[in-house]
Amino acid sequence: MAYIDGQVGYSEEFIKNSRGMQLLTCKWFPVNQEPRALIFFCHGYAIDCSTTFKDVASKFAKEGFGMYGIEYEGHGRSGGLNVYIDDFDLLINDVYSHFSKISEMGENPKKKKFLMGESMGGAVVLLLHRKKPEFWDGAILIAPMCKIAEEMKPPKTVISMMNLVIHLIPSWKSILPGPDIINLAIKQPHKRQEVTMPFIVLHGEDDKVTDKEASKLLYEVASSNDKTLKLYPEMWHSLLFGEPLEKSELVFNDIVQWMETRINTLQVNANNNHEAKSQI
Repeated sequence: MAYIDGQVGYSEEFIKNSRGMQLLTCKWFPVNQEPRALIFFCHGYAIDCSTTFKDVASKFAKEGFGMYGIEYEGHGRSGGLNVYIDDFDLLINDVYSHFSKISEMGENPKKKKFLMGESMGGAVVLLLHRKKPEFWDGAILIAPMCKIAEEMKPPKTVISMMNLVIHLIPSWKSILPGPDIINLAIKQPHKRQEVTMPFIVLHGEDDKVTDKEASKLLYEVASSNDKTLKLYPEMWHSLLFGEPLEKSELVFNDIVQWMETRINTLQVNANNNHEAKSQI
């Protein structure tokens, strides 16, 4: 499916992953110009990008960005058991395979590439970065699920009981706040220090789903020389589409400004390197 709506074009197609599952991929792009940079969006747990994120993605396209997304197995219109992720490493491989192919198409290798992840998608972004650290030009982490907020976790007795049930029904694993994503992403100090790319973390002060303290910790210990932390008073978890318009606009504008600054800096650095090589 493909269509044009004013200044924004949209297309989607199904691709097949290494396990034979059909995964939905999405693309939003400015109609009357070449995208000035590419954004690769990683959605959160139990949501999608083609429906939930479409209005926000269209806004980024209107600002001149090409935006790409993929719905994980078990999510949105992709194949698999509903919201069930059997192996997180395989999910990362699916996302990386698609995003890297897009990055190599046409004029895309010349464009700056930003990862963007919301909630669990923030953990996906960190793992994509770890897979190939120098490939990405920066990351936008929106209420990243580095740690689930304590008030969202079931009592320990319930978790213990459910762990017993999971041995009988493995697909129920997805309803538990297990440590898999957290451990893989940034729980271990030396893994947090491996975050070397430019990044911005945006988190609502009143987020009841993911822990803003984990975002603060990521900011403090990451070894990146270009890192930004933005905390928003009286805002919850879904900063871009779950808040009143004036608050969501504030977050959106902060993201656009952050990317524009990095695009300009990267371009200046590239020009300086080119001039230096010319003088040799």
